[in-house]
Amino acid sequence: MEREPGDGSLFFRGLQNRSREKVKLRKRKSALYLSPPESSRRRDLLGENIYLVLFTIALRICNCFLVQTSFVPDEYWQSLEVAHHMVFNYGYLTWEWTERLRGYTYPLIFASIYKILHLLGNDSVQLLIWIPRLAQALLSAIADLRLYSLMKQLENQQVARWVVSSKSMNSVKYSSLVALAFIIRPTAVIPWIPLLFRHFWQAQRKLDLILHQFLPVGFVTLSWSLIIDRIFFGQWTLVQYNFLKFNVLQNLGTFYGSHPWHWYFSQGFPVVLGTHLPFFIHGCFLAPKKYRILLVTVLWTLLVYSMLSHKEFRFIYPVLPFCMVFCGYSLNHLKMWKKPALSFLFLSNMLLALYTGLVHQRGTLDVMTHIQELGYNNLNKSAASVFVMMPCHSTPFYSHVHHPLPMRFLQCPPDLTGKNQYLDEADVFYQNPLSWLYKEFHNNSTLPTYLIIFNVLEEEISAFLISRNYERTAIFFHTHLPEGRTGSHIYIYERKLKGKLYRR
Repeated sequence: MEREPGDGSLFFRGLQNRSREKVKLRKRKSALYLSPPESSRRRDLLGENIYLVLFTIALRICNCFLVQTSFVPDEYWQSLEVAHHMVFNYGYLTWEWTERLRGYTYPLIFASIYKILHLLGNDSVQLLIWIPRLAQALLSAIADLRLYSLMKQLENQQVARWVVSSKSMNSVKYSSLVALAFIIRPTAVIPWIPLLFRHFWQAQRKLDLILHQFLPVGFVTLSWSLIIDRIFFGQWTLVQYNFLKFNVLQNLGTFYGSHPWHWYFSQGFPVVLGTHLPFFIHGCFLAPKKYRILLVTVLWTLLVYSMLSHKEFRFIYPVLPFCMVFCGYSLNHLKMWKKPALSFLFLSNMLLALYTGLVHQRGTLDVMTHIQELGYNNLNKSAASVFVMMPCHSTPFYSHVHHPLPMRFLQCPPDLTGKNQYLDEADVFYQNPLSWLYKEFHNNSTLPTYLIIFNVLEEEISAFLISRNYERTAIFFHTHLPEGRTGSHIYIYERKLKGKLYRR
């Protein structure tokens, strides 16, 4: 078949015309070719939206300033008091430090803050109190954000894993945090045991995980702890072993009280969760299987701590973030009841937070502010002294006074020698306070300038107060729920050299 004349020229002419036209490329829909969405162009901080981060930090700082009450003695005596002694070379170290049951790693954080303030000449008592609080608020905010990031990751990924990753760097970071928690408080490893076991079980290269991640991290953190404690104790000390020996092997923590085995299930855990308890239970039935490891961790922690006779609410605080995961699932499935439930949780927790943060058990902090003022007002009175006649460690000490004013309190170290029917100084005092005072202060020259007592003790020792010319000079509210040796108010008595006692 013959081609008609001119066909070839028309073909090449068409190609030339097309070459002169602007060629339009087909738009690709691949994400690789798309401009980043607006959300990804937002400024991030700590891996999250900067506004969320700032809001979380602001919330924690606000909470920091709203808390003007005390909870347990350890929040001062195992951190700030130790740090103050480390930097300023005066203060008081409890028996745990003389027996080397505690390590200096955690107090060193606050000691570093104190040292910087001291070098800058700004070591005022207010900064010594509030800067550590703000540091703790920042750490709490970071923990809140990490929990939020974790939940986003678990919900957005088809195969969710709990701190288990093929990337070794993530394993190192995660195991480092676990090791640090153990160094600071050995029993902190209890909630991590199920998670560590699952991490190990799901790892493809188990031997590599142990040899190249777990063992190096453990060696470095333990060596760091040993070196720090060697510097401050003056000898090589494995405080983690001493701590476990005292609290677990010898179970000597019972000296500070014991509870039945079911206490965490019948009282401790319900009280800690509060109004979140029904939502937690509801969420346990709704949450998918991938969250069972969190529930196992909660139950494991409660069971292990139940085996120890000495129990406290604060011991199980580490499981609260896990519980909030199930509460979140419950709230997410309530639909039409979601807003009423949220309102109920907000109001109930806000009222409790305001009361416990601003009212309940605030007297022990207020009285130390007053003592701090007395210390500076008596700079030229070297004989001025303070005796805190309340249950031992009721108040903070030199970290909230920051003045070498001679102070004393009723001590309560446990018996480490195995004596039968052992009584500490506080117990002996409360058996017969009046007799103890006359025996202890038979010479007027040894009488303290100021006595600090709970109001429940006033009537019992009134004869001593009158005979030694003590006058009540200040009253501080403490709690609406007095119990036992703890009263509703705190009284300060000052000894007057002349004149009679006038009750105010």
